[in-house]
Amino acid sequence: MSNFKKFSLTVIVGIIALIMEFVFDQPQLAFWIIAIVGGLMAISMFIGMIQTLKSGKYGVDILAITAIIATLLVGEYWASLMVLIMLTGGDSLEDYASHQAGRELRSLLENSPQVAHKIVDEQLYDIEVDEATVDDLLLIKPGEIVPVDGSVVAGTTLVDESSLTGESRPVEKNPNDEMMSGSIVKDASIRIKVTKKASDSQYQKLVKLVEESEAKPARFVRLADRYAVPFTLIAYIIGGLAWFVSKDPVRFAEVLVVASPCPLILAAPVALVAGMSRSSRNGIVVKTGTTIEKLAKANSIAFDKTGTLTEGKLSVDDIHSESEQVSEEELLSLAASVEQESTHILARSLVAQARDEKLQLQAVENLQEVTGKGVEAFVDGKKVRIGNASFAGDDCVGQTNKTVVYITVDEQYVGYITFKDILRSEARETIHQLNQLGIEKTVMLTGDDAEIAHQIAESVNISDVHAQCLPEEKIQVLKDLEEKQRPLIMVGDGVNDAPALAVADIGIAMGAHGSTAASESADAVILKDDLSRVSEAVRLSKDTMKVAQQSVLIGIFICVALMLIASTGLIPALLGAALQEVVDTVSILSALRARREKIHTRMHLKPKMS
Repeated sequence: MSNFKKFSLTVIVGIIALIMEFVFDQPQLAFWIIAIVGGLMAISMFIGMIQTLKSGKYGVDILAITAIIATLLVGEYWASLMVLIMLTGGDSLEDYASHQAGRELRSLLENSPQVAHKIVDEQLYDIEVDEATVDDLLLIKPGEIVPVDGSVVAGTTLVDESSLTGESRPVEKNPNDEMMSGSIVKDASIRIKVTKKASDSQYQKLVKLVEESEAKPARFVRLADRYAVPFTLIAYIIGGLAWFVSKDPVRFAEVLVVASPCPLILAAPVALVAGMSRSSRNGIVVKTGTTIEKLAKANSIAFDKTGTLTEGKLSVDDIHSESEQVSEEELLSLAASVEQESTHILARSLVAQARDEKLQLQAVENLQEVTGKGVEAFVDGKKVRIGNASFAGDDCVGQTNKTVVYITVDEQYVGYITFKDILRSEARETIHQLNQLGIEKTVMLTGDDAEIAHQIAESVNISDVHAQCLPEEKIQVLKDLEEKQRPLIMVGDGVNDAPALAVADIGIAMGAHGSTAASESADAVILKDDLSRVSEAVRLSKDTMKVAQQSVLIGIFICVALMLIASTGLIPALLGAALQEVVDTVSILSALRARREKIHTRMHLKPKMS
């Protein structure tokens, strides 16, 4: 039975008992109604408590169970009912906090290709992806996701592997090159020979990694549970001494009623719900209250590079003219003119750069685009070629670590243009703010080239870099982190980040333009395309937990004072239950402070000017 159903049942039982005693004058019947339901609840809680203890955790359940049983045994059944209502209500509230912002994790399988185009005797047949077997010949059309791992047997195309490897630039695929399932064919059809069944392919490995990570959640002690043991011991000691001195067991029950752990049960969940609401207003969806607790205690953070620290799109980096007759400005104008009708990612970057520099684009004639190689056209009567080294001309000098295009005019090499992934303007300041908030270790995990990764890391002051990582390697890096450096936050946006987000103590997905799989594997999702929200999430979590801790302690101190008074016999059980309502109200009002914005402490992240 869910906690909400238990709460609803308890309220209904309470109403029936009230009617029995005060309308039909049947106090004995009211007692047995409450006693039966209370007893069943106590047994259910006891079983749950045993299971919790077996898992290595502990909580406040034992004190609540004792309070229910003790009040029933001494005939204070209305006090028992009050404890039950507060207990089941608090558990329901905690469940609400856990589910209000989150959605169930969808299987990555739903986003994977379901149909493959199989070629048999030059005839095309659509088959289920699971039916594809090793050595089958498949056709992959432009814009389609590669359904299974294979090798190219015919055709040349550019492939987007960024969601799998983190590599920001398109990768050229030629015959005999390997193709990973989950990558996207960009601009030309190709034929591949299947090398692995769907169940063994790269995309399915990601599914398995996420499932395994979800099945092994990290151990974490919640705020309320940390106070549970000492609070329980204090209550038993005061109640036991009161019973021993007075020789009256009712005194023990009276102490336990005012000692019922409602401040622990209510204050923290209310503060967490308030903190989650406040985070949502700031463009951060936090899926569970436990996530807020972990964020507040985080010691380390790991970032994916492409689409997380960077914007995930390329821009012109350097323009190098190798001819005295062609200036760098003319070289850019020439390249952008030829590329203006192309939809290639580099073409868009060239045209955007030319327009930013307010250059005039020239008309072109006889334009021909050679897939995976480059573009050829006539500009002002001159034959211009733009593309890779072999297409533009053999005398071009290759650039191994940068995305580059080469330009020739009338078969003469005139220069080259390099591209870079654009660093987010707020990235450096975000890392600085995280360090100020107590994050001691920052890590970059990327499938991109090592030199590029180190350049980005140096720009934002990240010292620990792991480049050319596959998804399983990212997970291993996170698992190898020392215990003292946990809890660990992982921030990413692509399909390849989903397993790492799931295995980290806290996964944060950049959800504005990111992968659905990443968002649903994560514990928190940034709805705005703004990396500074990561540090804001940590700050809000710390504020929330500060308020929650204060509220819990306020409730505990009041309860201890009431226990001491109740031990003298001055507070009957029913009055004690009523006073618990006052304590609960104070704790809740205190916890609701977590919903308020604190303007004077709010961060204002601005990009540092270089």
